[in-house]
Amino acid sequence: MVRGRKYVMNIPAFTLSRQIQEIGPAVEEAMHEVVNSGQFILGPQVQAFEERIAQMTGTGYAVGVANGSDALYLALRAAGVGPGDEVITTPFTFFATAGSILRTGAKPVFTDINLDTFNMDPDQASARISPRTRAMLPVHLFGLMADIDALRQHYAGVIIEDAAQAIGATLRNKPAGSVGDLAAFSFFPTKNLGAFGDAGMVTTTNDQWATMLRSLRVHGSRQKYHHEWLGINSRLDAVQAAVLNVKLNYLAHWTTRRQEIAERYRQGFVERRVSDIHLPSVPQGFSHVFHQYTIRAEARDRLSAYLKDRGIGTTVYYPLSLHLQPALRDLGYRLGDFPRSEQAQDEVLSLPMFPELTDQEVDYVVQQIAAFYQGG
Repeated sequence: MVRGRKYVMNIPAFTLSRQIQEIGPAVEEAMHEVVNSGQFILGPQVQAFEERIAQMTGTGYAVGVANGSDALYLALRAAGVGPGDEVITTPFTFFATAGSILRTGAKPVFTDINLDTFNMDPDQASARISPRTRAMLPVHLFGLMADIDALRQHYAGVIIEDAAQAIGATLRNKPAGSVGDLAAFSFFPTKNLGAFGDAGMVTTTNDQWATMLRSLRVHGSRQKYHHEWLGINSRLDAVQAAVLNVKLNYLAHWTTRRQEIAERYRQGFVERRVSDIHLPSVPQGFSHVFHQYTIRAEARDRLSAYLKDRGIGTTVYYPLSLHLQPALRDLGYRLGDFPRSEQAQDEVLSLPMFPELTDQEVDYVVQQIAAFYQGG
């Protein structure tokens, strides 16, 4: 009960329980096969998943690693990024993007975003290029690819895609993971394609980088107990690969459903003339896979509390831009340096988004947001 009313619906911001009900038996069978095989690290399940991702992205090479953060770090290492280098990225993203740059000894150089897309503004990025720039690391935030074609007009060096949230997205018919020189994917359980734990992948068209990545993920070794580089332990385990191989069969269907949900949100807000929110933008030539359906909202925190009071879960990604994070204060940035990112952090609100969301639940969310702004 809430103020004498029963919830009309109880809608989480995200849940895996409905998905597991659908695919549970197939996943359990795949996991049992791994257990019976006794091959738990790398092995045929990992190789099969790597080959499928390489084919899906059209890159030729995909290297499975332990998680998305390592995927970013190892992609940077393969590209030769190290101490004294600078890597241009955005402050409006998850901490791992900048953290991975710092792990290499390089310096993250932030540049502001486009408020319509939440992605790197190519014109602003071009102004950050210096003789020390070794790479750009644009983020495909919330499932929409950054405009790497536009970045290429300003920068001829290495571009690494942070594609953690964008598997299946496209830019002018080119899939995420294929537009940059390297790309890093995360298969954290909440991602559009999620494991039952941590997992990641790096894609590239460069065979030498692929060879180095396979070595770096096993302590820099190609021959057992012989180490050519200082690598790390970042092997994708076979159980996670088995889960992902099953889930990959459903990804296209799940993506279509996410896009249908996003369109239903859009139509509902337009029909109810909700003008106090800014809806996600999908520029011409892009496809959005809606890892999140993120609006910018006036009175964001009051709206979130209002929705919670009516059984609707929401999430704020991200409430504090990276240039303002205490752990990164030594980079020397201040409040006001990136006004669009700072505006986004104060306005963004991610609404419920997962493929099993029903039309009735989407309509209820729209109805409650309209009621908040229109007083009934």
